[in-house]
Amino acid sequence: MATYVFLHGSFHAAWNWHRVVPLLEASGHRGIALDLPGHGRDRTPPSRVFLDTCVQHVLACIDQQSEPVVLVAHSRNGIVISQAAEQRPERVKGLIYLAAYLVPDGKSMMDFALQDEHSLVAQNLEAGLDRSRLLRMTRIFRHRWLQRLAARLLPQGLQVHRLARHAYREALYHDCGDEITELANVLLEAEPNWAGFTPLKRSQARYGRVPKVYMECLQDRAVTLPLQRAMLRETPCDHVYSLDSGHSPFFSQPAELCRVLADSLHHFEVAPVRNAA
Repeated sequence: MATYVFLHGSFHAAWNWHRVVPLLEASGHRGIALDLPGHGRDRTPPSRVFLDTCVQHVLACIDQQSEPVVLVAHSRNGIVISQAAEQRPERVKGLIYLAAYLVPDGKSMMDFALQDEHSLVAQNLEAGLDRSRLLRMTRIFRHRWLQRLAARLLPQGLQVHRLARHAYREALYHDCGDEITELANVLLEAEPNWAGFTPLKRSQARYGRVPKVYMECLQDRAVTLPLQRAMLRETPCDHVYSLDSGHSPFFSQPAELCRVLADSLHHFEVAPVRNAA
């Protein structure tokens, strides 16, 4: 049996695992769903939410556990579990990326997100965040000191981005029941900007020794399949599962997702692939 620590994606919080954790625990495992800083019940202001902030939040959780954990990240927060594994490889049994950003050393999440021309999320951001503006921001704010300076000077509302409400269903939940979109209308929130601009620091000696599994979502309209596979070419994983789902299988097919999560444990007993950094 294993302890799984779940990280939500952009705009969401721990609630997006509400169908998965009970099923997983019914099979004898343990599930911990986190609210990352600035999400859900964690009200950290955007000016204090950086990649390091999120990583430290995860490390505080896994350091409290009696055994190494399986870190599961959806979408954007693949970057967080990558950095957590770099800092605590001995506390991580394995990494599971669920349609998540699998970013190599020296690159940021936004370096890859800007390649995803067919993403319905990228096409439907509020606050005038078109591709050209995001590209300029990615070039400027890859420097941590500039992030922190801007965080001190800019209004809080300019330090976040939002998905336009009309795009919720088609971008995130097109294969889910209507009740999920209704829930999202109430619970989806703004996403702090800074973590997505930050280049990752990964090494073969630390991150590279942690086994990794990728779960690609074949119908994904948010992190599209071509981008998922492009990231996998740069960072091969020990095993790849294919889910015939949109971006949110934790809502559309939680039982199948739990089956695959449990099956992934078999891949965490073998040596990880080489050249993972």
